[in-house]
Amino acid sequence: MFMRAFKDPEAVARYPDGPRRFVPGLEALHEMTAILLAEHAPADGRVLVLGAGGGQELKALATAQPGWRFVGVDPAGPMLDLARRTLGADAGRAELIEGYIDDAPDGPFDAAVCLLTLHFLDYEERVRTLGEIHRRLKPGAPFVAAHGSFPQQGAEKDLWLSRYAAYAIASGVDPVQAQGAREAVASAVNMLPPDRDEAAMAAAGFGDVAMFYAAFTWRGWVARA
Repeated sequence: MFMRAFKDPEAVARYPDGPRRFVPGLEALHEMTAILLAEHAPADGRVLVLGAGGGQELKALATAQPGWRFVGVDPAGPMLDLARRTLGADAGRAELIEGYIDDAPDGPFDAAVCLLTLHFLDYEERVRTLGEIHRRLKPGAPFVAAHGSFPQQGAEKDLWLSRYAAYAIASGVDPVQAQGAREAVASAVNMLPPDRDEAAMAAAGFGDVAMFYAAFTWRGWVARA
């Protein structure tokens, strides 16, 4: 269902304004990601960006670090076209590949990012994908992941989903659309509680896993390969 939306021209055209209305502090998340990667990635580093469609994080990272080069991977060609437009003059610094993690070059990369993406994968595929990211990184290289992650049991899950929808409505999303998004997240997205997300990263070989971002139903971590 979600992949169809990412390949629909009208949905892609609306995408630039969408995530910030559902993800509190999205621009700050991008800025923090650049800071965390720069703690260990060199000024001329090569960065892998999985789920690069749209290009918002690519543009933020390219602006923050003029010497970085990027490989962006995404399964939706129209979203990669949007990423090229979003990058503008920085597009020449990014190789964009239509596909999944297995289609990414072997690297080794100096850093990696995966934002608003891993919640589409079940636990086993999430661990496998994280493992493939880890395999492509230099030893000790930084990795930042952020996506939906919140308690998944009963009334507590319902409470957080209601807060997710309420934030979207407060940000200008039509209430009917926000409720539809709430129902889609509840039924069709592979959310995990934060401890399971951290376990997945550890199972894939990442160390020094630390949460740096928490905003309603969203969490972000930094780790080292």
